[in-house]
Amino acid sequence: MNVKLRVLSAGALFFIGQVAFAQATKNDSVPSKPSKEQKIEEVVVLGYSKTATKASSTAASTTISAETLENRPNTTFLNSLQGAAPGLSVNSSSGSPGSGKIDILIRGVGSLNASTDPLYVIDGLSSSSSQFRNLNPNDIETLSILKDAQATSIYGNRGANGVVVITTKFGKYNSGLKVSYDALTSFSQYPKPSYNLANAKELLKIQQIYGQGGKGVGMSDDDINNYSTDTDWTKELMRVGMTQQHNLGLTYGGENLSVFTSVGYLKNEGIIKGTDFERFTFRNNINGQSKNKRFTYSAQLAAAYSKRNQLDQEANATALAGNIAQDVLLGAVLGDPTLPKYPYRNGAEMFAAIGQNSAAYRPYVLYDNMIGGVRNLYAETSVNANLRGSYKITDNLTFTNRLGIDFKEEDRTFARSPLGYLSNSVAASTLAKYGGIEILSNFKDLTINNVSNLTFNKSFGDHDLTVAAYLDYYKGHYLSKSQTQNGLDPLLWSFGAGKGYIPFSASSPSFYQPSVSASKINAGTFAAFGTVDYDYAGRYGFSGTLRRDATYRFDDKNKWDTFWSVSGRWNIDKEEFMAESKFRMLKLRASYGTQGNQNIQVATNNQNPSYLRPLQYIDNYTSTPSIGGYQNLYGYLFSKGNADLRWEKQSMANIGLDFNYNGIVEGTFDVYQKTTDRLINNIAISAGLGNGFNIIGNNGKLENKGIEASLRGNIIRKQDIKLSVWANGAYNKNTVKALPKEDFTGNNVQAIGGPAYQWYLYQYAGVNQENGELLFVGKDGQITETPTVDDRVATGKSIFPKVSGGFGVDLDVKGFFFNAMFSYQSGGWINDNMESWLLNPAYATLGINVSKDLLNAWTPDNTNTDIPSLTANNQGQEDDSDRYLHKTDFVRLKNVAIGYNLSKEMLRNLPVRSVKVFLQAENLYTWSKWKGFDPEPITQQSLSVYPNPKVYSVGVNVEF
Repeated sequence: MNVKLRVLSAGALFFIGQVAFAQATKNDSVPSKPSKEQKIEEVVVLGYSKTATKASSTAASTTISAETLENRPNTTFLNSLQGAAPGLSVNSSSGSPGSGKIDILIRGVGSLNASTDPLYVIDGLSSSSSQFRNLNPNDIETLSILKDAQATSIYGNRGANGVVVITTKFGKYNSGLKVSYDALTSFSQYPKPSYNLANAKELLKIQQIYGQGGKGVGMSDDDINNYSTDTDWTKELMRVGMTQQHNLGLTYGGENLSVFTSVGYLKNEGIIKGTDFERFTFRNNINGQSKNKRFTYSAQLAAAYSKRNQLDQEANATALAGNIAQDVLLGAVLGDPTLPKYPYRNGAEMFAAIGQNSAAYRPYVLYDNMIGGVRNLYAETSVNANLRGSYKITDNLTFTNRLGIDFKEEDRTFARSPLGYLSNSVAASTLAKYGGIEILSNFKDLTINNVSNLTFNKSFGDHDLTVAAYLDYYKGHYLSKSQTQNGLDPLLWSFGAGKGYIPFSASSPSFYQPSVSASKINAGTFAAFGTVDYDYAGRYGFSGTLRRDATYRFDDKNKWDTFWSVSGRWNIDKEEFMAESKFRMLKLRASYGTQGNQNIQVATNNQNPSYLRPLQYIDNYTSTPSIGGYQNLYGYLFSKGNADLRWEKQSMANIGLDFNYNGIVEGTFDVYQKTTDRLINNIAISAGLGNGFNIIGNNGKLENKGIEASLRGNIIRKQDIKLSVWANGAYNKNTVKALPKEDFTGNNVQAIGGPAYQWYLYQYAGVNQENGELLFVGKDGQITETPTVDDRVATGKSIFPKVSGGFGVDLDVKGFFFNAMFSYQSGGWINDNMESWLLNPAYATLGINVSKDLLNAWTPDNTNTDIPSLTANNQGQEDDSDRYLHKTDFVRLKNVAIGYNLSKEMLRNLPVRSVKVFLQAENLYTWSKWKGFDPEPITQQSLSVYPNPKVYSVGVNVEF
């Protein structure tokens, strides 16, 4: 609490110091403020701070207002975007507080191997982040989703995956002083899976019948019926998490200066014990102008500090997948219910009791990890500074320069306590005296972006012409370092303290040997481009962009490339024959253009994709010590370079219609085709060397075709009653058009003519009613019990949904309000690995819980069943079949809120302008046939997914 008060005080002093230098307002009255809905209808924010009225824009874009983002119990604004805009697919692959595992796609997946994240632009300058856990959603004024070539080609080498333009809040001139305070208290609950889990007695019965191992073997029916222990490990490992959120905002507007200042605090407990996120934020935005209005300027400063405790699987999911003793999500479901609750004080006591027999006590290992056996802490500091100056040289010519600095530093401390069970077990297996491991790592990311532009604007009669020239320079610097120490003295060590390390020991040389590593990467791009916008009488419009880009990634001969776009519109409602029409807007638009993608690897965990896989155009060598030690180093070729490596290049065509009928019904409709050429792929150097000898190159083509629509109906528009309903949806068909070589290995493949990442599996045909064996469809269409790799088929079913969108209702009755927002997706398929474990009777013998459906397994007396015999000879082969391949379709009540805005009469004698109180729920209910925790994540491995919780909140907004 003291820390928070100090932050608030600092923010207030900083704001007051600026106001002291502000010019006094000439008029103390506050002008009436247009509604945010009206603002959104009139103005569209485009690339490089360009704006256009909705009627004059030729771009396909969607604007999302602050109301969609504010007062939501989400760490990042990205979680609030699901269902908010057509063509925008938002899938959170983790509900862990502060997680960076959020997949954002605009108009489908645009690459097979390169980054598919959109470009994010904050207040006119590109950001190096992709997840924004340190950006306070309450600081955002508007957010624009740029989708077609006209909107994104202006960003050239970084616009291929779409662009998200964020505008933060600002003060307004002559508005006086306003103070706002928002508070939100939330409670999070884990969504229960619908697997038919066995309880303790049912698990013992399955073990008894199977007879291959487990406590139930040899037990009588009476012994099983009298067994009293029945532990629900989801209750032991999970909890109801509490979230506190506080935001203080101050705005001031004088005649030539306006200021917005905010401070925020968030503390978010996760639904899994030991996970949490805490954040402090500060923002100060200044806008100013000279008395003659010819010079304008702005400055934004945002700083944040956060720390989060998260599961190791958040960044290490591949290594921990299937490890019940270390994967909490897996262990919570599959934990042995016949075990009593954790009875030990710590892992050292547990090790003394059970030794290395962890297989029989996996839930205990998990619980020990959560109470201090394993800890994974991240501390992140970020600073974003943005300075803009604009001078009107003549009435028609303006020069603008914008400089931004984005800095982020993250420290990670990971440790297995020497008192933990895992540490004691590892030490015993290596004959070392002490166990434990500590990893201390740090990375710094500094990016600098400078944009200069000269704009000419001239109106003559019914003609309006704007021509602009730009220079865009971007430079990134990345530093990282890490040190690892095995062997921690339990008498001296404490988490992150750097003491208690065991020195090198001749008796355990490999165990106690520390390791260090470091890296340094520089990245950069440069662009020169121009734009032209022409309008005739508000009836016809034309826009064009031509951009020349350079990047550090490629050889000099391929360093530069050119991107462009053209677009036009016809405002049909402005024609004379529409003079009597009730259409306030009826606009037809079309665009075509190209963009590039130079980020040649998918970024994860909030990485900056600019730094991934640098210098792929040259040969890279490394050195390795021989067996004799470091005195005998030898070098070898680590990766073969490709001087012909180039950008992925994307072209997109779009036709759209925007309309507004008498303010009652308004909407948009778009049809598009997006083609990605020169796909970045692994290309075999020669057929004789096999698949293991590849270079990174360009070969392949990917296509996305789709339609998008949005509709809003303002049904009631009376002064004290307003009712609106809205809906949006998008359909996207993704097809691989060309590849250097089709690779039919693994369960997900890329095949020409099919969607990206389609499932490649055996076809499951049920249970042989005569012997209880599993049946499959062979390549010749015949039923078989022994499928081979040649029997696999490309299913045409992909992990990516084809349909997504949202719908909702907004009701306001005499100060009372009700808002409901639904999101939905359809057409995606995930192989449910968790279900395959639960229906495998072999796991029951290992003290792993299974499904009670196994009690209905095939027997000679129970042949009419879909559960194979517990002793089927081909049990487990169905893991690579479509038996567990399920749709991830869902409709989710994403957000619902009910509240009341106190009337002015009620506040007449109080020093406040407005008060709003409300109740709301996030992820309240999900309609889906998916049996697991959450159908939302896009993943090939469903075992380790931290579910998105249900959240119940109460909040208040006060403005003074």
